[in-house]
Amino acid sequence: MVTPSRILGGRYEVGELIGRGGMADVHLGHDTRLGRQVAIKMLRSDLARDTNFLMRFRREAQSAAGLNHPSIVAIFDSGEDESGIDPATGARATVPYIVMEYVEGQTLRQYLTARGQLDPRDAIRITEGILDALAYSHRMGIVHRDMKPANVMITASGGVKVMDFGIARAIADTAATMTQTQSVVGTAQYLSPEQAQGQTVDARSDLYSTGCLLFELLTGRPPFMGDSPVAIAYQHVGELPQPPSIFNDAVAGDLDAVTLHALTKDRDLRYQTADAFRADLENIRLGRQISAAALGTAAAIGAAATQTLPASYAVAGTPTAVQPPITSRSERYGNTAGLPPVGHDEDEDDGRRGNGARTALITIAILALLGLIGWGAVTWFGNQAPQTVTVSVPSLKGKTEAEAAQLLANAQLQGQSTKAASTDVPAGQVIDQDPTAGTQVAVQSTVKYRVSTGAGSVAIPDVTNFPQDQARAELEKAGLVVAQIVTEDTPDRDKDRVTKTDPPANTTVDKGSSVRILVASGKVKVPTDLVGQDWVLAASSLKDQRLKAKKITVTTADAAPDTVLEVAKAGEVVDFGTTIEVKVAAAPAPAPSTVTLTPTVTDSTPAPTSTSSPGGG
Repeated sequence: MVTPSRILGGRYEVGELIGRGGMADVHLGHDTRLGRQVAIKMLRSDLARDTNFLMRFRREAQSAAGLNHPSIVAIFDSGEDESGIDPATGARATVPYIVMEYVEGQTLRQYLTARGQLDPRDAIRITEGILDALAYSHRMGIVHRDMKPANVMITASGGVKVMDFGIARAIADTAATMTQTQSVVGTAQYLSPEQAQGQTVDARSDLYSTGCLLFELLTGRPPFMGDSPVAIAYQHVGELPQPPSIFNDAVAGDLDAVTLHALTKDRDLRYQTADAFRADLENIRLGRQISAAALGTAAAIGAAATQTLPASYAVAGTPTAVQPPITSRSERYGNTAGLPPVGHDEDEDDGRRGNGARTALITIAILALLGLIGWGAVTWFGNQAPQTVTVSVPSLKGKTEAEAAQLLANAQLQGQSTKAASTDVPAGQVIDQDPTAGTQVAVQSTVKYRVSTGAGSVAIPDVTNFPQDQARAELEKAGLVVAQIVTEDTPDRDKDRVTKTDPPANTTVDKGSSVRILVASGKVKVPTDLVGQDWVLAASSLKDQRLKAKKITVTTADAAPDTVLEVAKAGEVVDFGTTIEVKVAAAPAPAPSTVTLTPTVTDSTPAPTSTSSPGGG
């Protein structure tokens, strides 16, 4: 046990133990620096080595530290003490602590235990205080996620303060679901349906939990009870709550309606903000009309017990004569104060007896009224046809087929689904519905809705060589989205003609997929690999690039004749048809030859003359 002389953070003196929770002990403390009384919440030493508890404890300090509101217990400081002892090993352990406002009073759980059912006015006052705190925390981006009586303080002066943001998270971080090590975080009696199913949570989950609190304040028991947390969680998801007035005849009809609206299974149909919830409670307190949404919810749930009512006793939302307000449950159902506060299964027989009492009381009330206004009114009332109870059609869009069927069943409506392809709605979710959400229809009416089979698939059309506008039209006609048109420098197509698509033509993709169109720019890059080639080959390559070649000969003995020496604008991007000068080697002219004359020596001596004798020899 912590001794009174222990000092935390060099300033907080730890006093007597005043509270104990599942993961922390709370001590009375004294801030020696400011001379004020505080409460010190310390993580239990045996949990300090568990990283999950450490993270949760630190998150509480971080979440609540930025919340400054009179209906929220203030956080003054936090830190970690290194003088703790691990009971498992006896070794020293670091123990986190939070220094908070000390509230003189009691928890709402203690308040309820001492009083049982509260007067509706007191229940409204306390719930308004809770909603004030939640409205502020939601505006600050924080969802509490564990609203329950133990996390609400009632001060000595009757004020309300919300505390323990131990599993609170920023709204932006609620992509993480409520599952944690295969269990649901939160307290079973106050879990929203989405929490019970391990779905993502938002501010509306806090409002459902507050609806559970309001129900308990009015009745002395939670809306759902069971033998195990799993059994209770199942009821949160799949069973309708009974009106609080079943258990407390001081609860008026409009307060029934507000409570039941807060407990709507579909978060899209319950109160959307704490301010809207609080406004309806304020309307009740001031004797004003509550919202149509709350009245519609009460009508939908009430339809489960009563299919038709006389016109003069029609529920809210149906044409009827003006009636005086019903101020207590006994005026509607008869006195059932002796009924035990049990759940649906335990209350079936009592419910049947209650129906008989209600019928008798309504009959007596009608006869008394008719006696006052004369027998002529008897005929008028007797001729009124029964009027069908109407309910508000729930929003099915975006729900799974199973969720849609459950919503319709909860609203006492029939469903008829068909399948349809959709590029916008994921497979298995509702695309649209008829009638639309919010429409008032008779109980057991049929609501038609279409469920997406996904986008479907399509082969990308071949739009090669199409003008870009025509290509776009063809692709969109096939159910594809042209995400981008990109030009490319290529000689393969005329300017502004499609060269290809990405993904390529004939590729099978989902409808609604994005496709890029590549279009010829009418420009081409001058080749850089022609130097050293033969002129004829180089000229042919330039022609293939839609360029013209102009031969410029350069006399040189360093390269073979007709070898390309240089290409103008090589590597540059130019328009089709541009003339490119190509320098080509030419053989030098042969050097003039030199003739050397060699002198010829001629013998000038006359040859001897032969003399012939006459007559021959």
